[in-house]
Amino acid sequence: MQGVSSALDRYLVALVWPAGIALIAIAGFVLVRRSPRTGPVQPQALSGRRHKGAGLADITWESARLIAIAAAGSLAAFGLMCALGLIVVHHGLAIDRPIFNWMQKHQVHALASLMKRLTKLGDTWTTWGAALAAAACLAVTWRSKRWLPPVALATAIIGDHYTTLALRHVFHRLGPPTSPLGTYPSGGCDRVILFYGLIAYLLWREFSGERRTAIAAGTLVAALGFNEAYSRVYLSLHWFTDSISGLLYGGLLLAAFILAVHIVAGRPAGYRSAQADQGPQGQLAADAPLASGPLR
Repeated sequence: MQGVSSALDRYLVALVWPAGIALIAIAGFVLVRRSPRTGPVQPQALSGRRHKGAGLADITWESARLIAIAAAGSLAAFGLMCALGLIVVHHGLAIDRPIFNWMQKHQVHALASLMKRLTKLGDTWTTWGAALAAAACLAVTWRSKRWLPPVALATAIIGDHYTTLALRHVFHRLGPPTSPLGTYPSGGCDRVILFYGLIAYLLWREFSGERRTAIAAGTLVAALGFNEAYSRVYLSLHWFTDSISGLLYGGLLLAAFILAVHIVAGRPAGYRSAQADQGPQGQLAADAPLASGPLR
């Protein structure tokens, strides 16, 4: 009976990953379905954004604004993570050790092999490569302020790297016995949220601007974050609290960079709210069938 129970526990632990991905996907689908449908982006709205190239002085000034806002947001994230780190470092092992021991005893070889591949999505050079490739592509495809994606993504690489180094200088926390180099917070979880989230935001604001697309993109980034956190804990590369802290840390940095881009670049060109779609013309169009047909 004990062997059967142990085998059952292993597969229950293995089911957490697909169940988590499925729940995130279902939640995203429900939110997309409930979100008001906005009208399509008008081609003239996009073509009208082709402005003459900005002068070097304007680009320098706006780049400095973006970097300053992002740096201030990163500093705020650093302060919040320092406050959280005092709790995690001194009291986190009460949660981490039982989870570590459980995972060590109930790993499934096939899932562990899969996790070793999927966890590479958060590796440093994988995320940096994705960010640099996206910067190059967006610099070509953006209709105005083409300098902005490369500056934002390059600043994210530098800001995340040095802010994380500062946190690890403050908190000299060792990882699990099988991976003592894992530290607070998890860099893989942080990078997945920050870089893939920022790439998704830059793509969304240039090519869509619709609320439904934003929810779908957010769902995808959330699924990637869950995958990274689960794989790091399942493979015992990080403590559980370090992985959760990494997700929060990445979210704080992502919010700072989104705010910086929004302040510098303004509202997305394709952004249309449900209220805008229900303006005077939309209301007349909605009332047209009632006016043309007889009352019954």
